[in-house]
Order: sequence, then C-alpha cells, then structure tokens
Amino acid sequence: MRQRQASQATRRAREFEAFVAGAAGRLLYAATLLTAEAPEDNPRARRLLTLSLAHTYACWDRLRGEDPYDRTRQYLATRFARGTWHHYGGLGRARPHPAGPLAPLTPQERLILVLRLYEGVAEEQTAALLGLSVERVRAICHRATSILLHRPRGPAPAVTAAKAVPS
Repeated sequence: MRQRQASQATRRAREFEAFVAGAAGRLLYAATLLTAEAPEDNPRARRLLTLSLAHTYACWDRLRGEDPYDRTRQYLATRFARGTWHHYGGLGRARPHPAGPLAPLTPQERLILVLRLYEGVAEEQTAALLGLSVERVRAICHRATSILLHRPRGPAPAVTAAKAVPS
C-alpha cells in the first residue's frame, strides 16, 4: 500500500514538473504583462505565478481530464483581479509601473487584453471568467488596444544649432 502511494506521488510530481517546464515561461510572461512590471524585475508577477502553480498542484489529482494550463491561467487571472480589487480599490485604478509595456492601461484593461490577445481566450470565456457581458469585454479590449496603438506623443526633441566648422 505504501509503495503504491509512493509511486503515485512520484508520478504526480513528474507530471507536474513536466507541466511546469512547458508552461511556466508563458504563464510568467502573462503575469508580468498583467502586473505591468519589467520582465527582468517582476516580483509581483512571480508571486502571482507561484500562487497559481501551487493551487494547480493542490488540485492536480482532481483535474480529471481538464487542461492544467487553462486551470492555472484562470486562477492567475482571478487572483490578479481579486488582488487588484482588494489592494487598489478596484480594477479601474492603476498603480504606476512605467517599465511594463502595458503600463498605460488600467488593471482591468490589462487583464482583458492579456486574456484576449496574448492568451487567445474567446470573448465569451473572458466575459464568463470576469463576470462581465461579452459587449463590455469587447469594448474594453477595443479601448485598450486603441490606447496602446495611439499613444500620445511627447514633445519633439530640442533642435540644437550646429556650429559652423571653419574651412
């Protein structure tokens, strides 16, 4: 009996390690986009990923044919949304993170954009996951895309007069 349990635990650990080896990089990048941190300095994203992977490992035996990547991504997204709501008063308020490529967006816009465009989750699934209507998800995704594509330009660089070179 003990040997069987030990072999099941070993098999479970190997399966989970293989999953993490294949999925962790992509999930970390998604978490980094969500938190709007720089890819080389992303402690919030790493914590979010660690908690999501720990949750997936705890549920590993109960997945019963479910996609572990999908389950981990769902937990990562809901954990981000809840954490943002709790710490910053809602998904509409943003803490400045100038280093991330999605920094100009609100947390809700980042979440929807990452799920829709980076992860390829359908509008209907995104809406169901976040408790929003499909139309709302579509509108937020379009607004976020517009913000990123049509960023206001800063002032033009100052032109300095070139000194004449004596001949």
